[in-house]
Amino acid sequence: MKRVIFLLYGVIAYLAAFVSLVYAIGFVGNLVVPKTIDGLPQVPLINAILINASLLSIFALQHSIMARQGFKRWFTRVIPEELERSTYVLISGLLLMLIMWQWQPMGGVVWSVDNSIIKNILLIIYFIGWAILFLSSFLINHFDLFGLRQVWLFFKGKPYTHLKFRLPFLYKVVRHPLYFGMMLAFWSTSIMTISHLFFAILTTGYVLVGIQLEEKDLIKQFGEKYKQYKKKSPMLIPFTKKNTAG
Repeated sequence: MKRVIFLLYGVIAYLAAFVSLVYAIGFVGNLVVPKTIDGLPQVPLINAILINASLLSIFALQHSIMARQGFKRWFTRVIPEELERSTYVLISGLLLMLIMWQWQPMGGVVWSVDNSIIKNILLIIYFIGWAILFLSSFLINHFDLFGLRQVWLFFKGKPYTHLKFRLPFLYKVVRHPLYFGMMLAFWSTSIMTISHLFFAILTTGYVLVGIQLEEKDLIKQFGEKYKQYKKKSPMLIPFTKKNTAG
């Protein structure tokens, strides 16, 4: 029964995160979903800035703190180790939902593209960014990243084994293709509003800071292998030299 409950918990956490990510495609791109990143302002500008900044800061802090090894060691004293990743994923998904639910449009247009060909190209790049994000997660093991592998192994009565260091496909040209895809999606828009620009700037800032913290953990985990990889491959922008990309 314990194994079944753990597996069910992992599946629910995965679905919460996956659904929030799929909704985010429509939210950021102003596509299909009922509420998107743009719209008519509902509160004064200063209030919108404070609310949106708080929402993004909470999300960034949760990601940064819960992903650190020191926090994980403490956290697994409170919850079973098999549920640590699923709990991280569940909270991330719920916080992403909170951002999209409580996001306050701020109005104003920074740039607007009227040419239909360029608009379509930007839309294609937008979807390419999301495709890179999802593909990158599968290249390194999507189900481990989202906590399903951990609860599945526990369900099967097998011990968890850490993933080995490897460089599949996109990881040969850039160290963080998942973040590259995210940035590509967040900045590719034919209508850049103040709301969208605010979102893109803050998330980009979080990514740049988060990468530094993540790479410290990766060096501790993989040692010299990751140090050599870091020397040879750009951080965020594919096909650039290290001294210009990280």
